[in-house]
Amino acid sequence: MLHYDVPVSSLSSLADSSVLAIIPARYQSSRFPGKPLADLLGQPVIAHVVARARLATLVDAVLVATDDHRIADAVRAAGGEAVMTSPDHATGTDRLAEVVSTLPCRVVVNVQGDEPLIEPAVIDAVIAPMLRPNPPAMATACRPVRDRDEFLSAHAVKVVRNAAGDALYFSRAPIPASREAADRVPAEARIHVGLYAYQRDVLRRLAASRVSPLEAIESLEQLRALTAGDRIQVVETEYHSIGVDTPDDLARVRQLLMSH
Repeated sequence: MLHYDVPVSSLSSLADSSVLAIIPARYQSSRFPGKPLADLLGQPVIAHVVARARLATLVDAVLVATDDHRIADAVRAAGGEAVMTSPDHATGTDRLAEVVSTLPCRVVVNVQGDEPLIEPAVIDAVIAPMLRPNPPAMATACRPVRDRDEFLSAHAVKVVRNAAGDALYFSRAPIPASREAADRVPAEARIHVGLYAYQRDVLRRLAASRVSPLEAIESLEQLRALTAGDRIQVVETEYHSIGVDTPDDLARVRQLLMSH
């Protein structure tokens, strides 16, 4: 069994100035039902995510939000904290908004529940802009493009930023597009890393608002914030996320953990 040396966090210590990391997790998955509970070196996948998030130095507490008692029980058995949420939420953002409606905090971090190798330093990097004077409404991360196939793939979300590092647009299309060198990846091209930090009030407002036309076209929630005029800071990182979407992904992550 793999053990992490992590500090103990508690929801009882939360205040209006706190940073709360929430991991939305559901049992149903079209490609891998029950993946949060899948065994990974003696611990369920979701327990690894909790442990990694707790290693982020700017996080005050970590919480799993789920609609399945089996996931909540597994988290608590591993020493984590979990809350039950409505089974009717369409997105993880909606699930987060339900949780923070009753909890005090300043910043909410949405940590994906299928990334047991999430880097704590990346979580801290996304949180940092939110704690500065004149913070953005949201923060997220990006990384360089690996190759042209990734640049062209609709599964890899691209982001373009302004000179201050704020998002101009997110798309599944290859952006920025070059008319002169269509066969090459522009040096400015970046892949979006799906880790989000929100100001608490921004998260609640976005969850209560309607889906924007651009969000519906691209199937990207962050476009709701851009359409509303919210500023999204996008920090650069070298982190390549490895999500567990299939049993083959789980086997690959297991091999990576064993090799380290």
